Amino acid sequence: MRIRNCKHYKHVTINPGEYYVSNEKVVITTLLGSCVSACLYDPDNKITGMNHFLLSSIHYARNMPFCTTDAGRYGIHSMELLINEMWNRGAKRGNLKAKAFGGGSVLKTSDAFINNYFTVGEVNVRFIQEFLQNENIPLVSSDLGGAVGRVINFHSEDYSVYVRKMVATGAKLIKREEQYWKKSIQKQEESETQIDLW
Repeated sequence: MRIRNCKHYKHVTINPGEYYVSNEKVVITTLLGSCVSACLYDPDNKITGMNHFLLSSIHYARNMPFCTTDAGRYGIHSMELLINEMWNRGAKRGNLKAKAFGGGSVLKTSDAFINNYFTVGEVNVRFIQEFLQNENIPLVSSDLGGAVGRVINFHSEDYSVYVRKMVATGAKLIKREEQYWKKSIQKQEESETQIDLW
């Protein structure tokens, strides 16, 4: 996470797997490919927060309910970290509103894979939509899916999100996401094989 101060606003850049919450004037920025960021805010208590996550699994059948999968639990964990930190700062659950971004199809998959399974980007989009609906958090606006990367800037003063789309998604972003995705899958598989001793 990178934090930079300016005259009126703090600027925070978050990376995959990170989140940030504030009750100060802040602009939270991130770069998204297949990943999704949920921008949450409580307008009554002036609390804002954003995360950046990528669900980690190799195959997602098109009829799979994502919130009940191991990868979905990872997404739920990411959302709960964000929401709990917002509560700690004074946000109220019933006040939360959301904007969601990302989920571009930037990681390469075969045609056979696409026909039988969701792409990584599609999975992240479906997850965040399901999660917000299940938790009764209104999705005020979104820019999800497609074949583009996005740079987003979330402003705490008026809860606006500025989106810059990158049609020609850079090799650096794709490489970063592939590395993060593979690392997340490995971490998930390792945690599934651990034995608890009581």
